[in-house]
Amino acid sequence: MSGNNNKQDSPISFGPFRLSPKARLLEKDGAPLHIGGRAFAILVFLAERPGEVVDKRDLIKHVWSDVNVDEGSLRFHVTALRKVLGGGAAGARYIVNVPGRGYCFAAPLTRAESPPAALANSTSPPRSLPAPPTKMVGRTETVEKISSELLQHRFVSIVGPGGIGKTSVALSVGHGQLHVLGGQVFFVDFGALRDAKLASGSIASALGLSVGAEDPLPGLLTSLRDRRMLLIFDSCEHILDALAPLAERLIRELPELQILATSRESFRAEGERVFRLFPLDCPPLRDGMRVDEVLAYPAAQLFIERIAASFSEFQLSEAEAPLIAEMCRRLDGIPLAIELAAGRVNAYGIAGTASLLNTRFSLLWRGRRTAIPRHQTLGAALGWSYDLLSPVESAVLRRLSVFVGPFTLEGALAIACHDKLTEAAAVEVIADLLSKSLISSVSAERSPRYRLLDTTRAYALNKLDEATETDVFAGRHAAYFLELFGRAEADSKTLPVSEWLSAYGPQIDNVRAALDWAFSANRDRSLGVALTVALVPLLIRLSLFGECRERTELALANLDQAGGDRMRMQLLAALGWSLMYGEGRARGAGPVLATTFELADRLNDKDHRLRALWGLCIDQFNNGEFGKALQFAHRFTEAAQQSPDPTDLMLADRLMAVSLHYLGDQKGARHHIDRVDANLHLLAEKPRIFPLDLRISTHYFRARILWLQGLADQSLTLVAKNVEEGRANHHALTYCSVLGQSACPIAYLAGDLDAAEHYGTDLLEHADRNGIRLWRLWAACFRALVTARHGDRDAGLALLRSELNEAGDAKYLPRFLFLLGELSACLGEANEVGAGLALVQEALARCHARQEQWYAPELLRIKGELILKAAQVSSQSAAEQCFSEAIDLARQQGARFWELRSASSLAQLRVRQNRKAETRRILTAASGLLDRADIADMQKIAALLGALSD
Repeated sequence: MSGNNNKQDSPISFGPFRLSPKARLLEKDGAPLHIGGRAFAILVFLAERPGEVVDKRDLIKHVWSDVNVDEGSLRFHVTALRKVLGGGAAGARYIVNVPGRGYCFAAPLTRAESPPAALANSTSPPRSLPAPPTKMVGRTETVEKISSELLQHRFVSIVGPGGIGKTSVALSVGHGQLHVLGGQVFFVDFGALRDAKLASGSIASALGLSVGAEDPLPGLLTSLRDRRMLLIFDSCEHILDALAPLAERLIRELPELQILATSRESFRAEGERVFRLFPLDCPPLRDGMRVDEVLAYPAAQLFIERIAASFSEFQLSEAEAPLIAEMCRRLDGIPLAIELAAGRVNAYGIAGTASLLNTRFSLLWRGRRTAIPRHQTLGAALGWSYDLLSPVESAVLRRLSVFVGPFTLEGALAIACHDKLTEAAAVEVIADLLSKSLISSVSAERSPRYRLLDTTRAYALNKLDEATETDVFAGRHAAYFLELFGRAEADSKTLPVSEWLSAYGPQIDNVRAALDWAFSANRDRSLGVALTVALVPLLIRLSLFGECRERTELALANLDQAGGDRMRMQLLAALGWSLMYGEGRARGAGPVLATTFELADRLNDKDHRLRALWGLCIDQFNNGEFGKALQFAHRFTEAAQQSPDPTDLMLADRLMAVSLHYLGDQKGARHHIDRVDANLHLLAEKPRIFPLDLRISTHYFRARILWLQGLADQSLTLVAKNVEEGRANHHALTYCSVLGQSACPIAYLAGDLDAAEHYGTDLLEHADRNGIRLWRLWAACFRALVTARHGDRDAGLALLRSELNEAGDAKYLPRFLFLLGELSACLGEANEVGAGLALVQEALARCHARQEQWYAPELLRIKGELILKAAQVSSQSAAEQCFSEAIDLARQQGARFWELRSASSLAQLRVRQNRKAETRRILTAASGLLDRADIADMQKIAALLGALSD
């Protein structure tokens, strides 16, 4: 408690002011100010809550705790306080009135004492937020106004022409809000984005989320719900049609979110507050202006500030002051143009720069007559700066314009070193371009990265076109990324997942651009095909199955005979897997994978032969051909025996285990899954052909099998461990499988509905966030089932029906059979016995037709329970037959858990028939089928036995 008081008593600094609550002292630039007691109390109360809108009633209650006053007294003292803080508008910048709500202290502030380490960590700039401008000139009031606007309206767009400083202002606002928002400020650069459909994914990436969907918006909304944060959208003008409705939806559905956008035009969106950013004020055209008069204007201040940054001993003379004023006017007060001009003063001096401006700059005004003047001025400034470069500098700048977003020095050298330009010389040129602000440095964890400002890049790209060099360097760009990504699959076997994604993930936009170029107008189809093959591991790793399908289909359409069977095989394998894992029951996957196998057989490619066999086996599962799936599992096993890689035999055992599990042979499944588990210590590297983590996926299937065999304690222990290792793996598809294949159904069957609800929510959010469509459909159904069992039965039942209908053909995937059975049981409990019987009979027919026997004993038991609810004359006899068949089938399968449930149902029937001795015998035998007494079904057995003893 004392530590907290010390914090509250420590002095607070904001602007030129220092506020000492304990000493009841307000100082400005070290001089004490006279302030009334009530006004002082208002200031302290608001300053202790920076960025928070304080209700007028709470403020009155705090300040006038001893008397009753109205809002007029509060307004009077706030007005007096504003006068003390700066008189009128200046004081209003510190204390903002939020109409209808109250007041807010809106200025950035600091404590005299250092904040605790935890707070310091929470407010440090996240990696998504670039460093703040070194020094803002002429924009202090603008930053404060925008900060106040954000508090009131939540969605503010900074609008103005290119180069006017929109991004710098936005970053200054963002850094000012870091403390207020606990570090939750993120920067999303849309400048590199050319496909508006990827806008949601760009936002998710800036937030550190793995994006795995063609439409990641549902996952984004799930991730941001109830999080108080500021998103800065930068360079939006080229995707406004797509971004405006997205921003509207984010603001509408996320009440704690603020958006600050920069664009050359407004969004024209609901809820948007437009802040138009004007040029910096320039010295007027007036004879005899002195240095102090010129420097009274922000444009001149910025000019001198930038000169001093590279020319530390610079002093503006009276003779040069008019030249500075003139250049500011000629540059229209646009910050970027001013900075470009100031960067040349060190080389050419004030007079020389002014002279060059007069000649070179004026020639470049010959742009589109319909363009706005400031746009023409910025274009002229860029052209002038470009013309001042040496031939080798301009050549390198043009060449680097092919990069989309950040690039490494290695990448820059690979593109720039052409026409006898050595790497050593190129490094010096890049350093010169950095010093002239034509290339920017971007912070990065592993190695330095660089980028061209978007306006500079656009200008340089035009110059590349004019020089007829675009195809040359776009080709070098594509070839570089082909070489870079050629190492991706090999590196995936040795690098940790996070390190591998850090190396290759940020470059996906560059590869997309390279592919777009390669396939446009048939520029270099063979390069595009090879690059598609190289990109596939990243697309699969990111679960971008939709994009993988589109890219591989395009590559296959452009693959000529020169490409050969090997590339066709690689592309078909990727296409088959993207169909199989992205769409589930995809009828096209089987033929594609079959062709892959034929090509692999012809080429004697053992790796792709195994890939194809694996995919064909999974495809049979997806399409309900479990007998054929087992055949492919046997073929995979035979092929794996010829492989030198021991993990291939482990994959074979896992495939056999899964096949036998679904066919209902739990003893055989246990044999194979235990062999995999026993050899996991040999797993030195990730298997080449498996998209999931083998260790983790072995554990979740083993947990399923252990549960059915009655080894509940081992199963639940393994589930808990599996969830943690799945979460730590950071692979979307793997973690979804952990939750959906074992954690959710086992917690539900154990009767732990709280855990089932937790796991189901986690799965739904994770699948939403990463765009794993099939698991998202299943998770929505499972959550509805838990609601029906654990909360509102009628609402949950209606939702479960709706979600299963929404799932469409996905209902025929093996994972959905359990949900259909539970829906049948719920229908019976809701007195919809006829509908329940029809559904369970349909599910049993499915099991018979597809050999999908793993769940058949439970379906028979559910059918028996529904028959009893029908209360027909022969219902007891028919139900007894169902229970007996279920028990016999469960024993044949080695599924002791299903046997336990069916025995419990049969025992309850015997109670109704008043056959106590037989009931006791059934229950006593059943009580030994599971190894944990705290499972819900075991507790039911114990209760029935207890009732018989009474």
